[in-house]
Amino acid sequence: MAMGDSEQEAIDDLIASLPQEKLLNFLPCCLFQNFWYAISMLPNVVACQRHFKAKDKDIVVASDPKSGTTWLMAIAFSIVNRSRFDASNTPLLTSSPHELVPRFEIDLFRNNSRSDLDDMEEPRLFSTHLPYPSLPECVKRSDCRIIYICRNPLDTVVSSWYFSLEMARSAEWLEWSLEEHFESYCQGKFPLGPFWEHMVGYWKESLERPHKVLFLKYEDLKEDIGGQMKKVAQFVGLPFTKEEEEGGVIEEIAKMCSLKTLKNLEVNKSGKLPSKTIEKRSFFRKGEVGDWVNHLTPSMANRLNSIMQEKIGPFGLHFKTR
Repeated sequence: MAMGDSEQEAIDDLIASLPQEKLLNFLPCCLFQNFWYAISMLPNVVACQRHFKAKDKDIVVASDPKSGTTWLMAIAFSIVNRSRFDASNTPLLTSSPHELVPRFEIDLFRNNSRSDLDDMEEPRLFSTHLPYPSLPECVKRSDCRIIYICRNPLDTVVSSWYFSLEMARSAEWLEWSLEEHFESYCQGKFPLGPFWEHMVGYWKESLERPHKVLFLKYEDLKEDIGGQMKKVAQFVGLPFTKEEEEGGVIEEIAKMCSLKTLKNLEVNKSGKLPSKTIEKRSFFRKGEVGDWVNHLTPSMANRLNSIMQEKIGPFGLHFKTR
């Protein structure tokens, strides 16, 4: 269902009233609710805030971009749907995780449309990169569950740079250096940034309402995927049974959802997502912890560590450093 002309005009007026800047030398963005959004995406965000209707059984996978989103989408989908699918017939074999777990601001409310979600089988599973303050109020008020994943910013900034290069090549934009990318990231003038506000928003909610928000770290998933999957299953009200654990269901899902498996599936090696110009393969790179040491200079690492210590450290949120 398309958005009405009056509503579109109101959104256009809103955008015109916001501070605007070109980030990463090319992307027109505006500051909305204290976060930077691509101007092209903001109508989707506003439409989502106004028209999405949450249900208490909904599950939302949330993340700062390039923090393990695709991996967690696959894991959450497999856990929620394990009574219907196993590794031999999972839709992950033929569909990208991004197609199976629709994103609020990219898939559901794209091009000023409103998706009819009432017929989706419950529990409905969604994903988003929206910061906590920008989530629809009904999501915050309802009993739906939010699973948030974040990653050490030292690795995230490198991963996002590689991803942005893929975007630039697909759209035939001018590419930019890691140094330029890093500077924008550190200033917080970055799409969906500042990154520290993104993390802290969900972190504080997870401390205040642990039944509502489960806060995960990418590094913990890499270190103990089985334990983290059990935590996710328990959180969404679908704990693994003793029989499932003894039968190897957790290991089966972990293997199916591993970066190596997903990366090598034909469905993720070729083609593009309907809502993006970027290739599906661009969502799968190394996925290693600590790869930043091969890209960032010591002074860059020190600067970003100082920002983390100042901005997120006081809230008790820390990341291991090598």
